[in-house]
Amino acid sequence: QVQLAESGGGLVQPGESLRLSCVATGNTRRAYTMGWLRQAPGQQREFVAAQTWDGGVSYYGDSVKGRFTVSRDNSKNAVYLEMSNLKSEDTAVYYCYLARGRDTYWGQGTQVTVSS
Repeated sequence: QVQLAESGGGLVQPGESLRLSCVATGNTRRAYTMGWLRQAPGQQREFVAAQTWDGGVSYYGDSVKGRFTVSRDNSKNAVYLEMSNLKSEDTAVYYCYLARGRDTYWGQGTQVTVSS
């Protein structure tokens, strides 16, 4: 089993930046992909970003390309999401995930609100 804990959410104004963190604990010995999805009220869950085990490949959703950066620190079993130039439409609950083989684990989510 794997447990994920997100942190770093909050209330920011449009144009500002925010950094989310997610740490995995438990059975993290094998290679895995880590990333982020988000869900706004009344909307389906949307892919945001992910990075492979070695950090060699990063993936981004179209709506965040050029503004968000995903990174990870395998020594800490952590993945980060640097969000810049935030917009009101980025308001959502952000969920961290870890995917390994056929298994996917999810965090509880952290709220990001972008409002003036």
